[in-house]
Amino acid sequence: MEKELSVYLEKLGKNISKIREKKKMTQYKLAKEIFADQSNLARIESGKVNPTIKTLLKISTVLKCNVKDLVDF
Repeated sequence: MEKELSVYLEKLGKNISKIREKKKMTQYKLAKEIFADQSNLARIESGKVNPTIKTLLKISTVLKCNVKDLVDF
């Protein structure tokens, strides 16, 4: 189960990073917009942190996408 979770977290992080880069936004800017530390966003994007639904909602709002787009793997 733990291994499966880490695979999903990595895919989630890659999706967030890909969408953020497509919008030409830096980690720093996204982190600032969602009121988080850039280091925490970096851990999310690298799949080391399991973000809350609230954090995913904030990210999707700033990136102007659906939460579904973030977790679509």
